[in-house]
Amino acid sequence: MLNLLKIFVRNRKAAFGVFIVVFYVVVALAAPLITSHDPNKRVSRPHQPPSAEYVMGTTRMGRDVYTQLVWGTRTSLMVGILAGFIVTLIGTVVGLAAAYYGGATDEALNFATNVVLVLPQLPLLLVLAAFLGQVGPLSIAIIIGLTSWAWGARVTRAQAMTLKNREFIQASQLIGEPAWRMILVEMLPNLLSIIGFNFIGSVIFTIITQATLEFLGLGDPLSVSWGTMLYNAKNASAITVGAWWEMAAPCVAIVIIGVGLSLLNFGVDEISNPRLRTLGAIGKAMKLQKKLDRARLAEKEA
Repeated sequence: MLNLLKIFVRNRKAAFGVFIVVFYVVVALAAPLITSHDPNKRVSRPHQPPSAEYVMGTTRMGRDVYTQLVWGTRTSLMVGILAGFIVTLIGTVVGLAAAYYGGATDEALNFATNVVLVLPQLPLLLVLAAFLGQVGPLSIAIIIGLTSWAWGARVTRAQAMTLKNREFIQASQLIGEPAWRMILVEMLPNLLSIIGFNFIGSVIFTIITQATLEFLGLGDPLSVSWGTMLYNAKNASAITVGAWWEMAAPCVAIVIIGVGLSLLNFGVDEISNPRLRTLGAIGKAMKLQKKLDRARLAEKEA
């Protein structure tokens, strides 16, 4: 465990990604402590530019953009994590069950997975959100979670199929291990990297999708999130009237958390994939060799 932590910290992508994600989580948890008023409270005149008093300016309704951004971080992260958990849970259960039991179970679960995969996801989400009316963040998380698990199930199944043919799995079957122990103790720990990859990717997808749905007006306008901030900025013609800060704040927040989660995803993949670790070590060795060659050349010229 300690060695894995050292490898994780030494990986620059993973370390930087963790720093960004932890920063956002701290901001979300500390929202009541680092803001001084309600995010929907009118505190100043409309469209005040960034200043010492209001560091990110105000909206058309005179609300503090900084306060809305902080509380919106809490909402958007909650939706992303909840939907990511649902996607990962369903995808892992379906993928493992299909790979382990095979036969009719595999065919039935594969059929369900293929049906969900071929459905156009964003149009489906738009239709569901429009049918349900203006839905809150929790409803959006559930909708995304229940419609976005198929890709993770397919990847988990493929990896679990390779594990099923390994010697230690076959040996456990021969000694009569029960199915639940085979799945939870023998197979699941070897799929943690795939599960983590699926979870992080689902969180990224959910945050962007939630912002898209709310920007189109399908979310609850009374909730405070990055998507509703974009929706209100669009309705206020913020860019047209020169209030760029109202649109820029949530956009930059989404981009940075997307970068952080992507770097974390890449780092986890490199750490869990021996081939990528080997390539990284070879790359570092080649860079070190080039430095040594340049130093030797400089000594000879001197």
